[in-house]
Amino acid sequence: MYKAVRARLCALVCGMRAARRDAGMVTSEYAMGIVAAVAFAVVLYKVVTSGPVSAELQNIVKDALSARM
Repeated sequence: MYKAVRARLCALVCGMRAARRDAGMVTSEYAMGIVAAVAFAVVLYKVVTSGPVSAELQNIVKDALSARM
């Protein structure tokens, strides 16, 4: 019985040590995700605000607002 309890306690302690080693990895993954999302948003903003795309979007909105039912 003592060996079983000791093995279980060792597994719990070793598991906690492993969890502490990985604690910073989650934060860095979130940071990389945020950087990627911001980079994608900047590219999308540049595309949408470019001349031809902006003009086409304005035409779409004007056509939608002037549509008769």
